[in-house]
Amino acid sequence: MPGDPSLVPTLVRAVALGAAAGARATLGVAAPVLASAVAPGAGGSDGATARWRTAGRAAAGLAVVGELVGDKLPRTPSRLEGTGPAGRLVSGAVGGVLLARRRGQGSVAGLAAAAAAGATGAAAGTWGGAAWRRLAVDHGRDWPRAIVEDASAIALAAWATTR
Repeated sequence: MPGDPSLVPTLVRAVALGAAAGARATLGVAAPVLASAVAPGAGGSDGATARWRTAGRAAAGLAVVGELVGDKLPRTPSRLEGTGPAGRLVSGAVGGVLLARRRGQGSVAGLAAAAAAGATGAAAGTWGGAAWRRLAVDHGRDWPRAIVEDASAIALAAWATTR
Protein backbone atom coordinates (compact mmCIF):
# COMPACT_ATOMS: atom_id res chain seq x y z
CA MET A 1 0.00 0.00 0.00
CA PRO A 2 1.42 3.44 -0.91
CA GLY A 3 0.84 4.76 2.64
CA ASP A 4 2.90 1.90 4.06
CA PRO A 5 6.18 3.28 5.48
CA SER A 6 8.01 0.08 4.51
CA LEU A 7 7.37 1.00 0.86
CA VAL A 8 9.22 4.33 1.11
CA PRO A 9 12.75 2.89 0.67
CA THR A 10 11.54 0.97 -2.39
CA LEU A 11 10.02 4.12 -3.86
CA VAL A 12 13.23 6.09 -3.28
CA ARG A 13 15.18 3.36 -5.06
CA ALA A 14 12.59 3.29 -7.87
CA VAL A 15 13.06 7.04 -8.41
CA ALA A 16 16.85 6.54 -8.54
CA LEU A 17 16.51 3.64 -10.99
CA GLY A 18 14.13 5.73 -13.07
CA ALA A 19 16.65 8.57 -13.17
CA ALA A 20 19.25 6.08 -14.40
CA ALA A 21 16.77 4.95 -17.09
CA GLY A 22 16.30 8.58 -18.10
CA ALA A 23 20.03 8.77 -18.74
CA ARG A 24 20.45 5.29 -20.27
CA ALA A 25 17.10 3.72 -21.19
CA THR A 26 18.27 0.12 -20.92
CA LEU A 27 19.18 0.48 -17.25
CA GLY A 28 15.58 0.61 -16.02
CA VAL A 29 14.98 -3.02 -16.90
CA ALA A 30 18.54 -4.30 -17.24
CA ALA A 31 19.81 -3.25 -13.80
CA PRO A 32 17.27 -5.32 -11.81
CA VAL A 33 17.80 -8.25 -14.19
CA LEU A 34 21.57 -8.03 -13.84
CA ALA A 35 21.33 -7.68 -10.06
CA SER A 36 19.12 -10.76 -9.66
CA ALA A 37 20.85 -13.84 -8.38
CA VAL A 38 20.68 -17.02 -10.39
CA ALA A 39 20.44 -19.92 -7.99
CA PRO A 40 22.42 -22.98 -9.04
CA GLY A 41 20.09 -25.77 -10.09
CA ALA A 42 17.03 -23.50 -10.20
CA GLY A 43 14.22 -24.61 -12.41
CA GLY A 44 14.22 -28.32 -11.72
CA SER A 45 16.62 -31.09 -12.53
CA ASP A 46 17.54 -29.77 -15.99
CA GLY A 47 18.17 -26.21 -14.80
CA ALA A 48 16.15 -24.74 -17.70
CA THR A 49 14.99 -21.79 -15.61
CA ALA A 50 18.56 -21.01 -14.55
CA ARG A 51 19.68 -21.12 -18.18
CA TRP A 52 16.90 -18.72 -19.21
CA ARG A 53 17.84 -16.37 -16.39
CA THR A 54 21.48 -16.51 -17.40
CA ALA A 55 20.54 -15.80 -21.02
CA GLY A 56 18.35 -12.90 -19.88
CA ARG A 57 21.19 -11.46 -17.85
CA ALA A 58 23.56 -11.78 -20.82
CA ALA A 59 21.05 -10.06 -23.12
CA ALA A 60 20.52 -7.28 -20.56
CA GLY A 61 24.27 -6.75 -20.25
CA LEU A 62 24.70 -6.61 -24.02
CA ALA A 63 21.85 -4.12 -24.32
CA VAL A 64 23.47 -1.81 -21.76
CA VAL A 65 26.87 -2.04 -23.43
CA GLY A 66 25.27 -1.37 -26.81
CA GLU A 67 23.56 1.73 -25.50
CA LEU A 68 26.70 2.98 -23.76
CA VAL A 69 28.62 2.69 -27.04
CA GLY A 70 25.79 3.96 -29.22
CA ASP A 71 25.34 7.07 -27.12
CA LYS A 72 28.82 8.23 -28.09
CA LEU A 73 28.28 7.98 -31.84
CA PRO A 74 27.92 11.31 -33.65
CA ARG A 75 24.72 10.32 -35.46
CA THR A 76 22.88 9.18 -32.33
CA PRO A 77 19.75 11.33 -31.95
CA SER A 78 18.83 13.21 -28.81
CA ARG A 79 17.01 11.25 -26.14
CA LEU A 80 14.21 13.78 -26.58
CA GLU A 81 13.51 12.83 -30.20
CA GLY A 82 10.85 10.43 -31.39
CA THR A 83 9.83 7.77 -28.89
CA GLY A 84 12.92 8.33 -26.73
CA PRO A 85 11.12 9.93 -23.77
CA ALA A 86 8.27 7.40 -23.80
CA GLY A 87 10.70 4.47 -23.88
CA ARG A 88 12.64 5.88 -20.95
CA LEU A 89 9.46 6.46 -18.92
CA VAL A 90 8.34 2.88 -19.60
CA SER A 91 11.78 1.56 -18.70
CA GLY A 92 11.73 3.50 -15.43
CA ALA A 93 8.20 2.28 -14.62
CA VAL A 94 9.03 -1.37 -15.39
CA GLY A 95 12.23 -1.06 -13.37
CA GLY A 96 10.22 0.29 -10.43
CA VAL A 97 7.88 -2.69 -10.63
CA LEU A 98 10.78 -5.14 -10.79
CA LEU A 99 12.36 -3.51 -7.73
CA ALA A 100 9.10 -3.60 -5.78
CA ARG A 101 8.53 -7.28 -6.57
CA ARG A 102 12.10 -8.13 -5.64
CA ARG A 103 11.78 -6.26 -2.35
CA GLY A 104 8.51 -8.00 -1.42
CA GLN A 105 6.23 -5.05 -2.23
CA GLY A 106 4.01 -7.01 -4.62
CA SER A 107 0.59 -5.58 -3.79
CA VAL A 108 -1.21 -3.85 -6.64
CA ALA A 109 -0.95 -0.51 -4.84
CA GLY A 110 2.75 -1.06 -4.09
CA LEU A 111 3.50 -2.00 -7.69
CA ALA A 112 1.55 0.99 -9.01
CA ALA A 113 3.38 3.35 -6.65
CA ALA A 114 6.75 1.87 -7.67
CA ALA A 115 5.86 2.21 -11.36
CA ALA A 116 4.88 5.85 -10.84
CA ALA A 117 8.07 6.52 -8.88
CA GLY A 118 10.21 4.89 -11.57
CA ALA A 119 8.49 6.87 -14.33
CA THR A 120 8.89 10.10 -12.35
CA GLY A 121 12.60 9.45 -11.91
CA ALA A 122 12.87 8.65 -15.62
CA ALA A 123 11.24 11.97 -16.53
CA ALA A 124 13.75 13.81 -14.35
CA GLY A 125 16.65 11.82 -15.80
CA THR A 126 15.46 12.27 -19.38
CA TRP A 127 14.90 16.01 -19.42
CA GLY A 128 17.43 16.88 -16.71
CA GLY A 129 20.12 14.77 -18.36
CA ALA A 130 19.43 16.30 -21.77
CA ALA A 131 19.67 19.80 -20.28
CA TRP A 132 22.94 18.93 -18.54
CA ARG A 133 24.44 17.46 -21.72
CA ARG A 134 23.35 20.53 -23.71
CA LEU A 135 24.98 22.82 -21.13
CA ALA A 136 28.10 20.63 -21.02
CA VAL A 137 28.47 20.72 -24.82
CA ASP A 138 28.32 24.51 -24.71
CA HIS A 139 31.36 24.41 -22.42
CA GLY A 140 33.49 21.84 -24.21
CA ARG A 141 33.49 18.44 -25.85
CA ASP A 142 30.48 16.15 -25.34
CA TRP A 143 32.28 12.80 -25.16
CA PRO A 144 33.85 13.25 -21.68
CA ARG A 145 30.52 14.50 -20.34
CA ALA A 146 28.80 11.43 -21.77
CA ILE A 147 31.23 9.23 -19.84
CA VAL A 148 30.42 11.13 -16.63
CA GLU A 149 26.73 10.66 -17.34
CA ASP A 150 27.32 6.93 -17.96
CA ALA A 151 29.12 6.57 -14.65
CA SER A 152 26.40 8.49 -12.81
CA ALA A 153 23.61 6.41 -14.35
CA ILE A 154 25.38 3.14 -13.61
CA ALA A 155 26.08 4.21 -10.03
CA LEU A 156 22.41 5.17 -9.52
CA ALA A 157 21.21 1.89 -11.01
CA ALA A 158 23.68 -0.12 -8.93
CA TRP A 159 22.62 1.62 -5.72
CA ALA A 160 18.94 1.23 -6.56
CA THR A 161 19.26 -2.51 -7.10
CA THR A 162 21.44 -3.41 -4.12
CA ARG A 163 19.73 -5.02 -1.19
